[in-house]
Amino acid sequence: MRFRLTPRETSFYDMFAASADNIVTGSKLLMELLGADASARAEIAERMRAAEHAGDDATHAIFHQLNSSFITPFDREDIYNLASSLDDIMDFMEEAVDLVVLYQVEELPKGVEQQIEVLSRAAELTAEAMPNLRTMENLTEYWIEVNRLENQADQIHRKLLAQLFNGKYDAIEVLKLKQIVDVLEEAADAFEHVANTVETIAVKES
Repeated sequence: MRFRLTPRETSFYDMFAASADNIVTGSKLLMELLGADASARAEIAERMRAAEHAGDDATHAIFHQLNSSFITPFDREDIYNLASSLDDIMDFMEEAVDLVVLYQVEELPKGVEQQIEVLSRAAELTAEAMPNLRTMENLTEYWIEVNRLENQADQIHRKLLAQLFNGKYDAIEVLKLKQIVDVLEEAADAFEHVANTVETIAVKES
């Protein structure tokens, strides 16, 4: 790691870790949604909405700290990009749950559970990686694995689309379900954006 003569604002590390931990909470709510009947989904959506609001608060705290700090642990642009990408993940997960409730989806197509399992694993890896930003150590395996998971998510998404268009569902149901699986795919993409930003930071700091 590059040696620095100037002090750095270290609270960013704790805030990134808190943001990532909140994403784990969101991924658990997604998993809970899978096993819930229609009557329980609205309550899960409320808890997801609260988690998303907590994520917004964490993001705003990072931006506030960024605007008020003279010295930052790494480039300001990278701090902004990392915070924004973490926030995007929560936004997409909350949107997916909300759509399931709003569209009154009775049964999610087979394969959505695989999407959510990928997101859950990516959430765990991201939460484990954020504290390592302090030292920039043990991060390579993180971004490699998240990129692999995103590729896996792409394959699952394509299979889901093929399933939706195989004639089993009516046109309106296809539109509803496609929007849900597309948003879950966007969440997977956002995890990759986080990993790519972490890689960029690590390379600059090496």
